[in-house]
Amino acid sequence: MTKRILFVFTSANQTLTGANTGWYLPEAAHPYYVLAPHFTIDFASPAGPNPPVDEYSVQMFPDDVGKFLENPEVQKKLLTVKKLSEVNPDDYDGIFYVGGHGPVLDLAADPVNIQLASKFYRAGKLVAAVCHGPAALVGVTDESGKSIFADKPFTGFSNVEEEQIEKVKDIPFLLEDKISSLGGKYEKAAEPWGPKVVVTGNLITGQNPASAHPIGEAILQALEK
Repeated sequence: MTKRILFVFTSANQTLTGANTGWYLPEAAHPYYVLAPHFTIDFASPAGPNPPVDEYSVQMFPDDVGKFLENPEVQKKLLTVKKLSEVNPDDYDGIFYVGGHGPVLDLAADPVNIQLASKFYRAGKLVAAVCHGPAALVGVTDESGKSIFADKPFTGFSNVEEEQIEKVKDIPFLLEDKISSLGGKYEKAAEPWGPKVVVTGNLITGQNPASAHPIGEAILQALEK
């Protein structure tokens, strides 16, 4: 039977300063290219259909517009995105959080999301996130009530990268600092914007847009075991 993965998108379309945001195009597209030939992929978000894509990412990654945003199958999935409240974790083998600044603004504090991701993690299912996606997991706990990041290596968008794009004031917390405060052991690429993926049991995290394809490969490897 084909395994199923749930891709989770933000529903937030504005940062704290009122700037446009949403989900970051290549961070959905690049893992999708790797995984779609092997698994059934469904989409979900807090508010359901048509989650907002970050406009800047569309400008920066024009190749993914044609291959992903204009792909009829992807368009159908985006039109029929499930609400997180409608998702049954038993239907899936893994959950993957797409980045963009949006997850820091909505998914991080969303009780429905926190409960859902906790169920995935506690069931031993794959939990993966790239760039700002790990922000969606800051409230997620294991069976003992401890953060899933406690005493574990992880990665995600770095403070330096956030400062370089001048977005510190747009979000309620810096991902590197927040997860480190939960006991996570932050790891990053040798240079800003370089690819980095960290696999810790059933938790897989990627640092930035360059890590989107590599995290797709890591998810594929984990689910093919």
